[in-house]
Amino acid sequence: MKGTLVNVATVLVGSAIGLAVGPRLPERIKTIIVSALGLVTFVIGLRMALKSESILIVIASMIAGGIVGELLDLEGKIEALGDYLRAKVGSTQGNFVTGFVTASLVYCVGPMTIVGSIQEGMNGRPDVLYAKAMLDGAASVAFASSLGLGVAFSAVTVLLFQGALTLLGSQLAFLLEDQILNELIGTGGVMILGIGLILLDLKRLRVANYLPALVFAVLLALLFR
Repeated sequence: MKGTLVNVATVLVGSAIGLAVGPRLPERIKTIIVSALGLVTFVIGLRMALKSESILIVIASMIAGGIVGELLDLEGKIEALGDYLRAKVGSTQGNFVTGFVTASLVYCVGPMTIVGSIQEGMNGRPDVLYAKAMLDGAASVAFASSLGLGVAFSAVTVLLFQGALTLLGSQLAFLLEDQILNELIGTGGVMILGIGLILLDLKRLRVANYLPALVFAVLLALLFR
């Protein structure tokens, strides 16, 4: 769990720096930062999506996962959690939930999260998560300066999700097989593309409702490997 704990710490430290800097930035500077984050997020998502070796698995996973997520209203539940956290800390920021959801997904839906967490769980080596922690810390400065306090609370998501993957490392080792990992990363990449569209203010997608697609990607990759 060392890697995850360090990751949580860098997200919190980066967020603190961003929150300290944010109020000093003119609104037009915050806008350009969000646009830059949107462009970079879009590129990251595209690179991840291209990892897929079977676009049919990605399509089927996104459709099936989106339907399940919509029926379960995952986006609504995550937004409700964000609203609860905002109320608890007395925040009046209108973008609190956006910051929380966006940072949570960006930090948790990616190859370094999956590979790093499982590797640490299997052999105790947190090297990949240490590298991810540095990247997430730097991203948190930019995210928090423009999206606010909600970004800091994504550290809870990182702790729970990465921690669970690490604790179940040996049982989840099969996810590291290329045929499965590539489809998992590819499907996650499409979701990251959706976040990029939101940050660029091009399309308001309910990205969290697609989270079950990750499960379907694994199941379909196992079925057709």
